[in-house]
Amino acid sequence: MSWFFALIPESSGVAIWCLIIASALPFIFAAFAKVLGGFRMADNAHPREKLSNMTGVAARANAAQQNSFESLPIFLASVIVAMLFFVPQIVVNYLAVMYVVLRIAYGIAYITNLPTLRSIIWGLSMVCCFMLFYLSMRMAF
Repeated sequence: MSWFFALIPESSGVAIWCLIIASALPFIFAAFAKVLGGFRMADNAHPREKLSNMTGVAARANAAQQNSFESLPIFLASVIVAMLFFVPQIVVNYLAVMYVVLRIAYGIAYITNLPTLRSIIWGLSMVCCFMLFYLSMRMAF
């Protein structure tokens, strides 16, 4: 695992890219839900109704999309606050990259119906955010 962290540069661009990727993940999961659920252009008149009536893997992809939107503000705020309070950039980058990797794994676990693993991954992704907040508080005092 240390080889993974050795690949992460200290540039703030890494954290910014993580913000962009994390912001894109809900849309990617929504696209999966639509493709897997047979979404057609005619369904675009009432997309939420169509998505709410999906079952199986498509419904799980839609749920992954919804949860990704729900956790996104916490992640965005935690990275921005950490950068504003001068948490060492390499630490911000490690936690931001770890969050993104965990959120991708979360979506895969959700779509493939692995609920226990999904919950563990969700918890770990939230730990990344709260660790950033904690480190920000430490830097503030």
